[in-house]
Amino acid sequence: MEIPSSLLSLSLGLLFSFVLATSADVYENFVQCLTTHSQNPTSISQVIYTPNNSSYTSVLEFSIRNLRFLSPDTPKPLVIITPLHESHIQVAIICARNHGLQIRTRSGGHDYEGLSYVSRVPFFILDLINLRSISIDVEYSTAWVQSGATLGELYYSIAEKSKTLAFPAGMCPTVGVGGLFSGGGYGRLHRKYGLAADNVIDARIINANGRILDRESMGEDLFWAIRGGAGGSFGVVIAWKIKLVPVPSTVTVFTVRRTLEQNATMLVHRWQYIANKIDNDLNIGVDLGRVNSSEGKQTIEASFHCLLLGGVDELLGLMQKNFPELGVVKEDCSEMSWIESIVYFGGFPSGSSLDVLRDRTPLTRNTFKAKSDYVKEPIPEIGLEGIWRMFYEEEAAIANIILTPYGGKMDEIPESETPFPHRVGTIYQVQQAVGWEEGVEASEKYIDWMRRLYSYMTPYVSNSPREAYVNYRDLDLGINNEKGKTSYEQANIWGAKYFKNNFKRLVHVKTMVDPTDFFRHEQSIPPVSSWWKKRGN
Repeated sequence: MEIPSSLLSLSLGLLFSFVLATSADVYENFVQCLTTHSQNPTSISQVIYTPNNSSYTSVLEFSIRNLRFLSPDTPKPLVIITPLHESHIQVAIICARNHGLQIRTRSGGHDYEGLSYVSRVPFFILDLINLRSISIDVEYSTAWVQSGATLGELYYSIAEKSKTLAFPAGMCPTVGVGGLFSGGGYGRLHRKYGLAADNVIDARIINANGRILDRESMGEDLFWAIRGGAGGSFGVVIAWKIKLVPVPSTVTVFTVRRTLEQNATMLVHRWQYIANKIDNDLNIGVDLGRVNSSEGKQTIEASFHCLLLGGVDELLGLMQKNFPELGVVKEDCSEMSWIESIVYFGGFPSGSSLDVLRDRTPLTRNTFKAKSDYVKEPIPEIGLEGIWRMFYEEEAAIANIILTPYGGKMDEIPESETPFPHRVGTIYQVQQAVGWEEGVEASEKYIDWMRRLYSYMTPYVSNSPREAYVNYRDLDLGINNEKGKTSYEQANIWGAKYFKNNFKRLVHVKTMVDPTDFFRHEQSIPPVSSWWKKRGN
């Protein structure tokens, strides 16, 4: 799609002419630019929220999922735009470039460090909440989904059309597809079908020049980069074409909990030896945390969560063959449809309607800090016992660790197939998180606890680099310069952890498609000007 002539002339005429101004001047000029150069000024004025607007605060806070970024001290956007049309995004990008504003694009608001709605420099939020249409093609097992849709809305729409089609993505229904697809995206089906990003077959993106591109016009390098290279670096992806996957009409689930007194340490240790080797149709994850035992004493509990693409008898046979120590019996298991398993793992009350998947309001909102790791060799029991000791500390009352098994299809996809590199050789992924209720002012001591746990884990996780999952964003790993350029060497400190050897190609793509670094944030992919100059530009 070509840029409207009014936008093209505006871009060429003003792109390099803006000068630094006060925030008030930038704000006023930006808003005037939006209304002046929109194809439909009345239409765009209805989706512009400024601090003077009575709805500004509610629109800003609706999709903030980490209460750590809801404090009075958190920087606020000069403007929020909730586009109804692609043209609204085009004009927003070009006006932002010409008036020196950074863009923060928000899909579902689940960025762990708030990068989709917080910036330390003047910025506006492009909130995609209104761009969430979903079109399912059952005959070809594909779908187009706009980036503002949530996983719950996508799953619900698939189930409306077919009981035997699904999509391998996350388990939290309020997560936006735009952010999740951009960074990889896993759930209960990744051992069978790979990540969400592995099953994207086309996309529509608006680049830094305001042009709308599909897979053919963007080229394979950029298409590669947006499927795992994380959001906010290359453009605004407005829609994704995805490949749906077959599932049986009946799946089986269980959640089995064991405390230390019920041999949890031995069971978690044993789980590590089978988690990535069992049948691809079977996914057994583990949640670890502190609980009160039936005797009222504090203990550590391991919750084993399972999904099998099949019936209960098949599941019992597989468990007896691979993990008899867990002692799963038929009464622990429930047969249901795939879409019902989404509700089950989403933590909704038993008997909840499928309609809960369309609710964009999460069950809870927390103040938290999280980190991630990848495990290549089983952690010995003595190592697990050290984690338990940390769970008994005061700050760990709302702490947990989630172990997600790999193997299966994840082993079959090469590291360089997409930017997401954590493939063969990984037994499981680790998410470490701590929450608190005292408010933002108490953050320091809990974040310190999280960092101490992360330090403790060092001998037991991947190294050179110590890998991390980009969708569990962690600014402790390193950040770009707030002002001025960021060198490749500086960015590679955190970039290699997220992307390993793929980081170099991501930088190359960034340099090709956004050499002026319009799309940037604390951990966006930086361009390298020397690479650009070598091309003679």
